[in-house]
Amino acid sequence: MKRVRKAVFPVAGLGTRFLPATKAMPKEMLTVVDRPLIQYAVEEALEAGIEQMIFVTGRNKTALEDHFDVAYELEATMRGRGKSLAVLESTRLPAGSIASVRQQEPLGLGHAVWCARELVGDEPFAVLLPDDLMVGTPGCLAQMVAAYEQVGGNIVCTEEVPHERTASYGIVTPGVRDGRLTEVRGLVEKPKPEEAPSNLGIVGRYILQPEVMGILDAKEKGAGGEIQLTDAMAKLIGDQPFHGLTVDAERHDCGDKVGFVKANLALALKRDDVAPAIRAFLQDIA
Repeated sequence: MKRVRKAVFPVAGLGTRFLPATKAMPKEMLTVVDRPLIQYAVEEALEAGIEQMIFVTGRNKTALEDHFDVAYELEATMRGRGKSLAVLESTRLPAGSIASVRQQEPLGLGHAVWCARELVGDEPFAVLLPDDLMVGTPGCLAQMVAAYEQVGGNIVCTEEVPHERTASYGIVTPGVRDGRLTEVRGLVEKPKPEEAPSNLGIVGRYILQPEVMGILDAKEKGAGGEIQLTDAMAKLIGDQPFHGLTVDAERHDCGDKVGFVKANLALALKRDDVAPAIRAFLQDIA
């Protein structure tokens, strides 16, 4: 079994739900407390043993790569003023550990992942959607890698979603359950509640075998007229082991404004340096 060393970050979206904030700034650079969403995702990947981060980007997304680069002027100024550079340590990754490729058309998540095919090569790989901010110890992807080392194949992160919201998720047809692991016997993208095989939804973390890229080569369109990753994954079922893992983590959907604000509050309340002031503010306005 090959180790999971690479992770794909589909970050080419326009972030229209957050306009005008995202007019000139990638939505993945929006900050939760004091770190951008992309940093939370990259730190989660590093904890899980990922060695190469692959950003699938679009136009005006260079800030993502710049964030993890050396900032000579900033660092020189901080040194000159006697300030510690420790706060920047987690933004400086080893040389060669970040690569990027362009998704030139917005054709769906499956297409975004397919754009990374040459960089992924013949290795298993992870996919992380930064909009889904996962908070747990160990991290979400680390839990998935541990499960992968036990059962191999393909693993998706799952959670029980409200039955009326199945049309917003890829939904699993469940098989045998073993603790937090569920055998995946089928996948359907965004089914209507009355057609959903369960309420076990896929959220933004995946470990996939490279054969999925060959399926995505066909560029078959699914729900919404887009190339759906869920449809390609479904074709691996039966040929390779496939499981869903319900992780021990708190998920924040930062893809919309309400979820983003909730994430800021939730993470701020876990921080000793800002939590007292935030609690006092919330009591004042209650």
